[in-house]
Amino acid sequence: MNEVKNIIFDLGNVILDIDTSRSETAFANYGLKNFKNLYTLAAQSEIFDRLEVGKITPKEFYAKFRQITNTKLSDNIIKDCWNTLILDYEPKRIELLKKLKTKYRTFILSNTNKIHYDFYTDLIKKTQNIDGLESLVEKAYFSHEINLKKPGREIFEYVLQESNLIASETIFIDDNEPNINTATEMGFKTFLLKEKHLEELKIFKNS
Repeated sequence: MNEVKNIIFDLGNVILDIDTSRSETAFANYGLKNFKNLYTLAAQSEIFDRLEVGKITPKEFYAKFRQITNTKLSDNIIKDCWNTLILDYEPKRIELLKKLKTKYRTFILSNTNKIHYDFYTDLIKKTQNIDGLESLVEKAYFSHEINLKKPGREIFEYVLQESNLIASETIFIDDNEPNINTATEMGFKTFLLKEKHLEELKIFKNS
């Protein structure tokens, strides 16, 4: 069995707490009752998918959102309602990432978008005085920047090649089963984070 040298973390509900139902509620307050039909973590409307792989800009996203929802919500209202799903960083997790970086090559691999990226980057600066998630790991890979997304094999292959990693020497941690399945098939060591929090995993107890 190969020694573990690398750890790749998902972001949402692994490092950063999120709750998509909060956005559903926020949009409902503006009369949009069917947001959950447009967006969930498991299945996304095309405009969300395109935003996550950087094929449309936030401005184009807002315009398309108004079109498909037949609303006149402003850019800022759409942005604020959607960012409502982002909660906060657990300080214990941030400290864990700092410690793990001294022992392993660590990475973040997230399906995300420019709108959320700007929000949670500002959030970690305000709440933790940290200049972005990128400073906590060797490299952070965000779907909207590299034009690929999980669970496709291509994004994992990209990370392996870009950072010169070997899958069997790498732990991948995610809360989404399809993402875990792809990584497992490719030879990664994997942890599906559902019931526990990151800092509660036994592999990190002595870190």
